[in-house]
Amino acid sequence: MMTELEKYYNKFNEEKRLKSRHGQVEFITSMKYIHKYLPKREHGQVKILDVGAGTGRYSVALAEEGYDVTAVELVKYNLGILKKKNSSVKAYQGNALKLSRFPDKEFDLIILFGPMYHLYTKEDKVKALMEAKRVLKDEGTILVAYTMNEYSVLVYGFRENHIQECLENGKLDANYRVCPSPEDLYDYVRLEDIDSYNKAAGMERIQIISADGPSDYMRQVLNTMDEKTFQTFIDYHLTTCERPELVGAGSHTVDIIRKKKDGGIENESSRYAL
Repeated sequence: MMTELEKYYNKFNEEKRLKSRHGQVEFITSMKYIHKYLPKREHGQVKILDVGAGTGRYSVALAEEGYDVTAVELVKYNLGILKKKNSSVKAYQGNALKLSRFPDKEFDLIILFGPMYHLYTKEDKVKALMEAKRVLKDEGTILVAYTMNEYSVLVYGFRENHIQECLENGKLDANYRVCPSPEDLYDYVRLEDIDSYNKAAGMERIQIISADGPSDYMRQVLNTMDEKTFQTFIDYHLTTCERPELVGAGSHTVDIIRKKKDGGIENESSRYAL
């Protein structure tokens, strides 16, 4: 039987979203940090795992650069689109909670950009991190995307005028924290939640960024910008996406993490490709 999530993605055009202007901001930003943390080796010797790969926007782009890319996607419809692109990506159906087809310490970098949106319990989110950690090489890096609480409250609650309804039916608690159920399809978190998942999974942060900044709030404005102004906006966002006051304020946050080591975090800049 098809799940509600599969029904949703059968209708939702993820490929189109990431090619829209607000989607381009997210894609360009995410690719910048993926490249930052890829090891300095011949591309074909670097193994990347894209968990929750969708239609392959990231995995295909990286494969075209020569990287050894494997993709895992839950939704058959998305997987079909990915496979039709005839790239070198090795694509499988599966989910973030069970990566049993892969051995321990197999990948240099893992992209976990979709699954956390749709896992509703801390237990499942930590389990997804633990599975990614298991198949990650000891010196590897994981990039994890989350959908953020305040974006949901401001857009769905206030802008779309559902705020009173959400307070009355328990979808928001007294602290304006989103309380979703599986039929809502998306879960939303705050920065302290992300910290708790990392701690439970034995992971430590290298850095955290706002993947899209204010772009999701500005869709119509972005669409009316001339190309030069839009490129200036992207430059502004890339310049400010690490600022603490902006992380967590947009619709997506990307947490960049590694296996926890004794003795804290040393300077990593020499280990990664620019």
